[in-house]
Amino acid sequence: MEPPLYPVAGASGPQGDEDRLGDPDGPEAPLDELVGAYPNYNEEEEERRYYRRKRLGVLKNVLAASAGGALTYGVYLGLLQMQLILHYDETYREVKYGDMGLPDIDSKMLMGINVTPIAALLYTPVLIRFFGTKWMMFLAVGIYALFVSTNYWERYYTLVPSAVALGMAIVPLWASMGNYITRMSQKYYEYSHYKEQDEQGLQQRPPRGSHAPYLLVFQAIFYSFFHLSFACAQLPMIYFLNHYLYDLNHTLFNVQSCGTHSHGILSGFNKTVLRTLPRSRNLIVVESVLMAVAFLAMLLVLGLCGAAYRPTEEIDLRSVGWGNIFQLPFKHMRDFRLRHLVPFFIYSGFEVLFACTGIALGYGVCSVGLERLAYLLVAYSLGASVASVLGLLGLWLPRPVPLLAGAGLHLLLTLCLFFWAPVPRVLQHSWILYMAAALWGVGSALNKTGLSTLLGILYEDKERQDFIFTIYHWWQAVAIFIVYLGSSLPMKAKLVVLLLTLLAAAISYLRMEQKLRRGVVPRQPRIPRPQHKVRGYRYLEEDNSDESDTEGERGGVGGGGRGDNAEEEALPAGHGPGPEPAGPHRRACPYEQALGGDGPEEQ
Repeated sequence: MEPPLYPVAGASGPQGDEDRLGDPDGPEAPLDELVGAYPNYNEEEEERRYYRRKRLGVLKNVLAASAGGALTYGVYLGLLQMQLILHYDETYREVKYGDMGLPDIDSKMLMGINVTPIAALLYTPVLIRFFGTKWMMFLAVGIYALFVSTNYWERYYTLVPSAVALGMAIVPLWASMGNYITRMSQKYYEYSHYKEQDEQGLQQRPPRGSHAPYLLVFQAIFYSFFHLSFACAQLPMIYFLNHYLYDLNHTLFNVQSCGTHSHGILSGFNKTVLRTLPRSRNLIVVESVLMAVAFLAMLLVLGLCGAAYRPTEEIDLRSVGWGNIFQLPFKHMRDFRLRHLVPFFIYSGFEVLFACTGIALGYGVCSVGLERLAYLLVAYSLGASVASVLGLLGLWLPRPVPLLAGAGLHLLLTLCLFFWAPVPRVLQHSWILYMAAALWGVGSALNKTGLSTLLGILYEDKERQDFIFTIYHWWQAVAIFIVYLGSSLPMKAKLVVLLLTLLAAAISYLRMEQKLRRGVVPRQPRIPRPQHKVRGYRYLEEDNSDESDTEGERGGVGGGGRGDNAEEEALPAGHGPGPEPAGPHRRACPYEQALGGDGPEEQ
């Protein structure tokens, strides 16, 4: 039996209350023995245990954020889907709400959800910098929970304002989620290679791309959870609403064409889809379960997700000036990498909505009935969730392969769908629908994991990541808005737009990779230096405790490094690195700045 690593304080030795040297143990022991270091203390072992706990904490953060995001989106989709089906039924509207104008309320609610995110580029970076990444996630999940709570009392003054608030929270939520997962991969690298960082120094940045393997793994975990939200959203349909629906012979009685021959969304679909009306008590129970799940998502983000940045880093991120924070997303669009990725951002929004409205409704519900809608979306969800693991192929394959593989799969499926028109009320081809939904999910998973991983690799600076993910999800919101405007177009027109966008995205992405291989330097805006308000004594120290990594590099040996080819401010003549010149022309010290002075007074 091995002796314990640390002897128990006050434990008697082999001679009772005295050790082998004759010194008394217990309260009468010498002070050095009570407060001194343990004789068997292993500093290296303790350091290894400490960083192992840190790595486990990072994994806990990733799992909590992924589960919270999946539960939030699943509750939102499930409630919205159930709500739209109930409100579509004429009998339900007349019996429950009379002449309240429920269709008009639903149209304005959808307008609030789809139109409001267009303005998100103006406020998302400011909100993320003001609240912090974790608290922005928590507040956005809380707004989703607010939207769920308003369905207890469905009125214009509850549904429409909550839908507008939800639209405002969409881009901040997913931009902060993307930023959070990227930061966790960087922190995991730091905690895994702490010995190398101790040798290089705290101010030395890790090699470029060093966190990429961890980023691939974390993004695969995140999107595996995220795509499961589509399956979770179908649970109210499967276990509750499907028991009240008519079969396909009633709902599809007037439907004449499906698939590529269809126009709009479910043209000719019966106006009554409910055999019996669900009791209000049952609806309240279902909404209460959804509300409890939304509240659980809030608790996961609040209690289990740690901070994405250190407190001093949060101060630095806010201290660049709110005007600069507002302008920097627009200035980043001068980077040719982002400009070349914009078509892929737009296509990323197109393909998700096409899976939910085009394949699920235009091909699925139109031919096999509303009662099989949930199972089609479950097939899409499971295919995408399992295929998210394929993003790990980026550990061994060249970077463009997973992203272009998803685009190629979608290209083949789009061409097949363009020439296929399933016959209404015929179930023999239902297996083709399930296979198409699952394969589309595989392409979606490769698209989402590939894009998020690519952005995290191209933009490693923590000062830029929230801007980059804001731009990405804002373009997705623009794509969703375009789909909302073109919902009444024929299916062939939608497929043509989808196909052209996909081809443009693939060509533009390959052009970007070609430029990077040629060594073309991207043009990026300079991140301003943090302007701290000098108060208190701690800024008088030689080591600035609130110094960012970028500041440390600029002030390091050899002139420091430049992150992502950021522009560097030229130093005035006579003000190079080195000790401050003595005399009346030296720069004011922090204490003099706090007092409002500009340096030594003129003699």
